[in-house]
Amino acid sequence: MEYTRLGETGLEVSRLCLGCMNFGSEQPWMVHDREQAHAVINRALELGINFFDTANVYSGGESEEILGEALADADRARSELVVATKVYGPMQEGPNGQGLSRKHILDQADASLERLGTDYIDLYQIHRWDDETPIEETLSALDSLVEAGKVRYIGASTMSAWKFMKALHAADIDNYERFVSMQCEYNLVDRHEEANALPLCVDQDIGVVPWSPLAGGFLTGKYQRDEEPDSGRAATDEFMQKRFTEENWAVLERVRDIADAHDATPAQVALAWLLHMDVVDAPIVGPRTIDHLEDTVGALGVDLTDGELEQLEEPITPVWNPDIGDV
Repeated sequence: MEYTRLGETGLEVSRLCLGCMNFGSEQPWMVHDREQAHAVINRALELGINFFDTANVYSGGESEEILGEALADADRARSELVVATKVYGPMQEGPNGQGLSRKHILDQADASLERLGTDYIDLYQIHRWDDETPIEETLSALDSLVEAGKVRYIGASTMSAWKFMKALHAADIDNYERFVSMQCEYNLVDRHEEANALPLCVDQDIGVVPWSPLAGGFLTGKYQRDEEPDSGRAATDEFMQKRFTEENWAVLERVRDIADAHDATPAQVALAWLLHMDVVDAPIVGPRTIDHLEDTVGALGVDLTDGELEQLEEPITPVWNPDIGDV
């Protein structure tokens, strides 16, 4: 395994982050069997992955519980591990059940700590921007968690660049804890962040932790241009189906060709492209099986040439759609 620093911090994270959204029972395509989920997490540890990402809203907290159980049973010092979770989404009906108010953040931080079975969260991230709460209130709450030792670093996820810069500026002005990372959708067919948050992250030395690095499985090559998916996430997910465009199929054809040339899998080539991007620290991979996990880790051994990188990027011109960043 290779390691890097998260943004401009001194925090060492593995070049791949294990995403835990798939561990739970909220959706039929998730890993419902806790023993299977634990096995994937344990194998990730054996492979050198020390960076784990989840969220309170994933299966209503079940994902955090599964991750906490697996890490508690693992033969690893807590100091080696980087545990990340998120706050914003609805966790209860009625008032104060979601958002980034001081009340909701403090309540949910304690709830996440209990589910994760840990004394502190390494990276606590706001899952989305909250238009109903002043950013200063949100930053104050996050700052107090750092001061209390319950959180070590804070991060953000999925928002327009101007909103993120507003948060960074407010932190600088009021001397609050500053966001050190940005989680954003980024892969070979979803490159809109190149026209939004990524230039800002470079300018502000923010670590980038891309989610959906395989475009929901599209870049694994398991779908065919002339076949309608009849099962799995793509069969029911409207957002996933929107990826089936001519531009994206053109990218996938090039991914497959380069994979053949390197004796690699399409998933490995797609991840290798991300790992070659200077702005990227650690893509979040979400394998549901050990085989899938081992395949993704193989991406670290795929070295792409400048010509291959250009070939993969050529079919798509990145354009920012504000609706994407605020969903």
